[in-house]
Parts: sequence; structure tokens; C-alpha cells
Amino acid sequence: MRNKVVLITGAGTGIGKATARMFAAVGARVVVVGRRAWVLDEVAGERVRPLPADVTGDGEPQRAVDAVVGEFGRLDVLVNNAAIVRGGALGDIQPGAIGEQFATNVTAPILLAQAAVPVMASGGVIVNVSTAVGQRAWPGSSVYAATKAALDSLTRSWAVELAPRGIRVVAVAPGAVDTPIADHQGLSPEQRREVREWQVAHTPLGRIADPDEVAWAIVQLATPAASFVTGVVLPVDGGAVVG
Repeated sequence: MRNKVVLITGAGTGIGKATARMFAAVGARVVVVGRRAWVLDEVAGERVRPLPADVTGDGEPQRAVDAVVGEFGRLDVLVNNAAIVRGGALGDIQPGAIGEQFATNVTAPILLAQAAVPVMASGGVIVNVSTAVGQRAWPGSSVYAATKAALDSLTRSWAVELAPRGIRVVAVAPGAVDTPIADHQGLSPEQRREVREWQVAHTPLGRIADPDEVAWAIVQLATPAASFVTGVVLPVDGGAVVG
């Protein structure tokens, strides 16, 4: 991966942050995208450049890709990691929460991929960060699960569509991971603790993952060693899908 150029969205914290650092460690040049500039600055380094942007903003996906190509002259890997989750049981789901989740979790990855593909050469890779709950029931967060199920479907369709161009499309589906994403759901500390307890109880390995464990899978799927892997949605969930 030395000198490959990687664009990662939602890269200020959690899985995105870990992935950026892991790609940099294997020699890639990384551009990290997120809404909060000061958070991205904490990730930035010699091989990691910050690019503050809201991927749901009008024209922002194209601007992000153009900025990467303008600086480095190429784009080899796109990691669609940015996502939000808004809880709500059926009957309590607010229209705004539906649109917000689909805008970030589905529409933005579509527009980013659409902007990236024309500048990717054969060997390019798109990695979508999905979730294990897209493949099973997720009571109370059904809209979030639905957005990720849509991303899984996009992964498979794009893999077939882009194969003639030599571009691979894969996804990782994490289970419970120690990231701040749930902190923005508006849950109380007690509710967050209950969610974590439920997640651990439904994870055969019996624990929460570290972001580095998911980042490892993302980086491995993007390497040339995985050149015959496309269209796969790889669970990184401690056995949650099969348990």
C-alpha cells in the first residue's frame, strides 16, 4: 500500500480514526474527512491530511474527491465510513431522523463512489463500512439497520458493475465496537449501558471490539493481496450474525 492514496470519511474518531492510522502505518497517503476540523487535526500526521467537510452537503462528495486528486493526482481507495444512528421504536420515529440517517449512511456513500470511480484506475477499491445488524433484527434502531442493509446491497451491485473496470467493492460489517457513535443518539448513560449489555450478550465472543480490529479488516480487504475479493460483506462482529 506504499504511496497509495486513501480517502476515509467519518475519520475523526472510532473506526475511521483507527483505519487512517493503520493505512498510514503501511505506507499509504491518507485524507481524512469529517465535520469537525479540530477532531481531524488530532488524527493528522506526516501521512494523514485533514479535510473538513460534511459529506451530506450539496456538492461536498465531489469537492472531497477533487481535493484529493488535486493534491495527490490519484485516488486508490475510498472508505465510506461516516454514519449516524438515531434510535426510535416504530411509532416514535421522527421524519427528520429518517432523512438524516439515509443522507449520511446511504446517499453520501453513493455520491462519493460516483465521484471517485471516474478517477480510479484498475486496482481501485471501495470499502463500505456497514454493520452486523444490517443482517439481523435491531429493535429500536430499525431505520439505522435498514440504511446499512441498503449499503450491503449497493456493495454487491457495485462490485458487479465495476468489475470490468478492475475496481473492487467490498464491505465490512462490524458488530459492537468501542466507538462514540452511540453517544450522539440522545440516550442516557443508563440506556447506553443497557445497549452495551445487550450487545455483549448477543456476541458469542462475549466482548466489545476495539476499533483497530475493524480497521485491520478494512486495510486487509483494500490491499493487492485481496485482489480476487469483491462483492463480499465481511462480518467483524465476534460471531454476532451467526450466534
